[in-house]
Amino acid sequence: MPAADCGRVTGHSETDPVPRLQGPFPLALNSGIFTHQRTFPRPGDRHEDQSHHQRNKLFPRRGAEAAPHLLIHYLREVVGLTGSHVGCETSLCGACTVELNGKAVKSCTMFAVQADGASVVTVEGLATDGKLHPVQEAFWNEHGLQCGFCTPGMIMASKQILDRNAKPTEEEIRHGLEGNVCRCTGYQHIVNAVKAAAAGAGK
Repeated sequence: MPAADCGRVTGHSETDPVPRLQGPFPLALNSGIFTHQRTFPRPGDRHEDQSHHQRNKLFPRRGAEAAPHLLIHYLREVVGLTGSHVGCETSLCGACTVELNGKAVKSCTMFAVQADGASVVTVEGLATDGKLHPVQEAFWNEHGLQCGFCTPGMIMASKQILDRNAKPTEEEIRHGLEGNVCRCTGYQHIVNAVKAAAAGAGK
C-alpha cells in the first residue's frame, strides 16, 4: 500500500505471536494519512535513512518498552489522526470506531500493539483524490450531523453496513448503528444518510 494512502495504517505480519512494541517507529505522514510501513522494530534493526521517518516521542530510546497504549490514543496522540474521537472509553458510544482489517472496531477496546501487522482505516482515509466517500457525501447532503462529535464513528459504522449489505432496510440500518450513540440528531437524518448512500451506490 503506498505511503500516501490517507488515514490508513498498514504493516506486515511476523512469526512472533506477541510483538514487542518498541521505538523508534518508522512512520510516513502525509496530509493526515498514516501508513505503518512495517511492524514495530526489534533490537538490532538497522535504520540507515530516517530522513522521512518520525521518531515516536513516547519511546525516545531505542529498545524502550512500551506502556499499554490504546489504539485510539495511539492514532490521535502519536500518529496525529484526530478524526476518531475519544468519548466514553468504555466501548459504549462508538465515537472511536475505525476499520481494522475491513471490520469496524471500537479503537478504545484494544491496545495499539494488537494492530501490529493489521490494516487500519480512519475517517481521514475514506476520501480519495479530494473527493468524499459516498457515505461522507450522504451525511453532508442529508444533514446527518449536528455537533459532529459522533460523526466519524457513525460514518465508519455506516460504511461497514453498506459493505456487508448494499441495500439495507431501515431496520437493518438502525440495528447496524446500535453501537453508536448520537445526542443531537435523533438518528433519523443519520438513517436517511445511509439510505441515500445506498441509493447512490446503486445508480
